[in-house]
Amino acid sequence: MPEEDRHAESKIRPDSPENGEAVKIYFLPNFLTAGNLAFGFFALTWIFQYEGGTDFKPILNAIRLILAAFACDLFDGRLARLARKESQFGREFDSLADMVSFGVAPAFLVYRVVLHQFEKTGWLIAAIYLVCGGIRLARFNVLSLSPSKHRGREYVGFPIPSAAALVVSMTMFMMWLQGQDRELSLLPRLALAGLMILLSIMMVSNVRYPTFKYIDWTPARSVAAFAAGVAVVMLLAANFQVGLAALFVAYLLYGMVRPWLSKRWRREIESDEENDEDSAEE
Repeated sequence: MPEEDRHAESKIRPDSPENGEAVKIYFLPNFLTAGNLAFGFFALTWIFQYEGGTDFKPILNAIRLILAAFACDLFDGRLARLARKESQFGREFDSLADMVSFGVAPAFLVYRVVLHQFEKTGWLIAAIYLVCGGIRLARFNVLSLSPSKHRGREYVGFPIPSAAALVVSMTMFMMWLQGQDRELSLLPRLALAGLMILLSIMMVSNVRYPTFKYIDWTPARSVAAFAAGVAVVMLLAANFQVGLAALFVAYLLYGMVRPWLSKRWRREIESDEENDEDSAEE
């Protein structure tokens, strides 16, 4: 066999269809991923209908759809792990869906609501967020193939689904705070622009975030942990806009302070399990 052919053959991945294996597509997990992608597209159609001014209904509908996409993304990987139906196809499909729902849709939403008013820098901030989100997803896919005892338990960089959920929840919170009868004032506009820049940096950073994929709900927890959980549920029920924004802000800040927390506190917040199976999807 010629040397070139041997090199070409060695580059074919074991799970590649070029080796004669069919691509594995498991219905339920990928159905949720398809829902993620569809909700992202539907969100974009509502964003296009927003004409500025004080009628935020199209934007609120788009926010609900992005959050629905987040819910699909939250459960598709967990369903695949639960059914032991993870695949390379599912990982790649998930990343493509995430790029639309959590990259393009939030960037365009904030641009339409806020960033278009900054003529020289608004488009650049939205584009930087989108590019950093793409880099974040590509890095995740590469790291997911490398062996590591922490793979599946930690994200390197702020995950793009959480970044999108934080962007839209903060947008919804500021709309609620401002009131439905007038446009966002200068301070909320600057805050959202700054948030987009911060999230762009955090997505490509080396700050590690727990995945919370392997939380065991059965062990006894401390009174403080139980009280914190009850407080979060009550806040979401009493004021969804405030509670949701606070939840994702807390997750963002947690990764920043996590290295300085004791192991006891980290086990209390994250998980008691030490030997879990590796995951393949974000």
